[in-house]
Amino acid sequence: MKRGQIKPVPGEIQKGEDQLGRDAYHKIKAEVHFRLIEELDLNSIDELSRDILTASIRDALQEIMAGESIPLNQRERAMLISDVMNEIAGLGPLEPLMRDDTVQDILVNGYAKVYVEKSGVLYESPIQFRDNKHLMQIIDKIVAPVGRRIDESSPMVDAKLPDGSRVNAVIPPIALDGPALSIRKFGHNPLKAENVLQNLTLTGEMIGYLKAAVRSKLNILISGGTGSGKTTLLNIFSSFIPGNERIITIEDSAELKLQQLHVVKLEARPPNIEGKGEITLTDIVKNSLRMRPDRIIVGESRGAEAMDMLQAMNTGHQGSMSTIHANSPRDALTRLEVMVSMGTAFFSEKSLRGLVAHAINIIVHLARLPDGTRRVLSISEVIGMEGDVILLQDIFTFEQRGVDNKGRICGKFNSTGIMSIFYDHMQSYGIKLDPAIFKFQKEV
Repeated sequence: MKRGQIKPVPGEIQKGEDQLGRDAYHKIKAEVHFRLIEELDLNSIDELSRDILTASIRDALQEIMAGESIPLNQRERAMLISDVMNEIAGLGPLEPLMRDDTVQDILVNGYAKVYVEKSGVLYESPIQFRDNKHLMQIIDKIVAPVGRRIDESSPMVDAKLPDGSRVNAVIPPIALDGPALSIRKFGHNPLKAENVLQNLTLTGEMIGYLKAAVRSKLNILISGGTGSGKTTLLNIFSSFIPGNERIITIEDSAELKLQQLHVVKLEARPPNIEGKGEITLTDIVKNSLRMRPDRIIVGESRGAEAMDMLQAMNTGHQGSMSTIHANSPRDALTRLEVMVSMGTAFFSEKSLRGLVAHAINIIVHLARLPDGTRRVLSISEVIGMEGDVILLQDIFTFEQRGVDNKGRICGKFNSTGIMSIFYDHMQSYGIKLDPAIFKFQKEV
């Protein structure tokens, strides 16, 4: 395999290897699908539960297959029944990928190219759509139930599946090679602290420090690139919040799964087909301040809502958390400044940086490395201002050393030897940290 070539998904069989040719198979499938539509009572479909509907479809398909002289062997008949059921009750060819818990992202580049991400690595899947019209039918099936539309006048759309998975679709004339569909799957079993320790995303010493930071109500910002695990880490940090506190979560697309009892989950709403009814993150953050929160958790800061979040952090809502797309802790602070400037408030550069420096206490920066693993690259503390520059000090870092013979990243987690400036603050909350955690090294 050439360097840089995307691998085929392990363990999957190419449909082209079936006894029947691809075009002939799709023709038979279309005929069976048409016969099924004739036999089903379409008026009652919406009233049936998914389990009853699935059973009805399966029974009807088996009757059709038994009464027709279709040139398919037993395995092909079973595959045809499964495929037609997926077309009616699921997302067509994508349904097996949606049920596969090892698949994290599904990327469709036109009807003939489907890629999946597993364990942080991108693979090419043998799954294909019949044609671009077939792909458009699936996209319409996704966006219609949530009141969105996608056509030439509105060729881009964001939507959400019933299980919470995020969907983005782009169609011609914007997409030159046919419709493009991206699905970020929603994990039903969110990772816990022991999972990220086992995956070597960070160490026990770092978890201990961050747990103390959350319990002592320090404001934490998690930065990193797309798919680096920011939301996963935010979910884990939120599990450290005491159960007697009132938590307000604010998200563009609800992904957080908090275990505490006193949680109010708020989600932004896009405009409807007429372009009305939009509720922005800024609107929700402002409203949340009137809801007597002990903690405010913003799933991702990406716009003018950053100003209201910083104001909340500076006015008695300590212990707030959020994520941000950034390439480094310093870049995260710069992006926050830019986001605040997107709003209606006007500050001098020094005043704006002072607001950020007083609001954010800790920046946790992580990345997805070339081998697919996620690592926390640094945990930094905001220690104040010097002139008009925000000062940061690293408490923990990850140093990449090389790659082993299996292509895995090797490196070392380090503490920088600097004692946290919040050590006394944590002790005031009755939290006793072992000073030894600020003097450790761990090879991975």
